[in-house]
Amino acid sequence: MAHAVRFYETGGPDVLTWEEVIAGDPGPGDVRIRHIAVGLNFADTYFRTGLYPARLPEGIGVEASGVVEGVTHVAEGDRVTYTGSPLGAYSTERVMPASHLIKLPDEIGFETAAAMTMRGLTSAYLLRRIHPLKAGDTVLLHAAAGGVGLIVSQWARLLGVTVIGTVSSEEKAELARAHGCEHVIRYRRENVAERVRELTDGAGVPVVFDSVGKDTFAGSLASLSRRGLLVCFGTASGPVPPIDAMRLAMNGSLFVTRPALADYIAEPAERDALAGELFGHVASGRIKIEINQRYSLEDAARAHRALEAGRTTGSSVFTL
Repeated sequence: MAHAVRFYETGGPDVLTWEEVIAGDPGPGDVRIRHIAVGLNFADTYFRTGLYPARLPEGIGVEASGVVEGVTHVAEGDRVTYTGSPLGAYSTERVMPASHLIKLPDEIGFETAAAMTMRGLTSAYLLRRIHPLKAGDTVLLHAAAGGVGLIVSQWARLLGVTVIGTVSSEEKAELARAHGCEHVIRYRRENVAERVRELTDGAGVPVVFDSVGKDTFAGSLASLSRRGLLVCFGTASGPVPPIDAMRLAMNGSLFVTRPALADYIAEPAERDALAGELFGHVASGRIKIEINQRYSLEDAARAHRALEAGRTTGSSVFTL
């Protein structure tokens, strides 16, 4: 019998329940997948709290890896990974659309895949689609010791892009430096925008990658160079405030975008191109995936508490 984490109301981690479920049989265009590892992402907490809408009762989780079992589209036994809707990755097995699956190279293990599919594809579109970054550019990256942060830092170094990263502790600062951050700002004891100006001879940076949201929004804008771009791709501290267009004009004709991964992997060709580049870097060892926390699915509430409290670094996975 299959098991899954579900929630019947929005709220704190305690709304998550571990239940016996019936996975069912795949219909046309579907597969049944047996999970080996499941990713833990901040997006999961957004659905749980109600920031992102979900039809209740609902499963939870947007990323996992495993083996295809019930087949109507891909080959039985294929090693696959996925990220995105429909919700329900926190499960031992499930039925889902075959079109969402990405085949895994033999060189990449299931835990690595669950730890990097969402974070890695996010890193891929940030660096390869959002802005035409070139060697010699400098960017500001918040949460540099997180799962996305560690991948972006390593990938940016491969591209010749300098990363200024923000972190909360010296332990996280060391981790960020080890993964490619040229400069690290301890945001609890330094003014981020002032330090960015110092590091860039007063110019600011052309791009800020901000997954924190409300708490970092003002500092991110203040760190940009003329006609710079603020990329708000997460809301760990809460949604960003309403944007004052005149403020953007008065501070250097700034740009702000709020992208979603789904819009950068909606087309299979683009998704496969981004995944291929990501998998190539990881398989070759050019980018290393740090799995620093492992949980069982039954401990989903504890995992969410640790994530929301900022007690995690790198990637976290549930192992089955």
